[in-house]
Amino acid sequence: MNVSRVDHIGIAVVNLEESLKFYEDILGITCQGTEIVEDQKVKVAFLPVGDTELELLESTTEDGPIAKFIEKNGGRGGIQHVALRVDNIEEAIEEIKSKGYKMIDEKPRYGAGNASIAFCHPKSTHGILLELSERK
Repeated sequence: MNVSRVDHIGIAVVNLEESLKFYEDILGITCQGTEIVEDQKVKVAFLPVGDTELELLESTTEDGPIAKFIEKNGGRGGIQHVALRVDNIEEAIEEIKSKGYKMIDEKPRYGAGNASIAFCHPKSTHGILLELSERK
């Protein structure tokens, strides 16, 4: 497996528009667009910082994974996951599984920004929700 860089850091937010004001007005980071990913029940904003991105995530439903994360976090947002860029996501998944580690996603699925993604189980990553991301 070849991990080339941190692809993005996923940050759960309660209100995307309010959160964007801080990143754009105070930090001067320009949002490069938003996207709704229906199957993940999330609205995403992309903020490039050097070779990586901050990915702000707002739940589109009360029962989505981001809503659940925020609820567990006392109603506040925070860093929800770290994504690493891999060259071949199918090979990366198989290598992780072959070494006895658990995956949440045993097959790649669509991720925001037209990426193929798969999440490693936090029990295998010492508590971190780690996403593998392949971009074409």
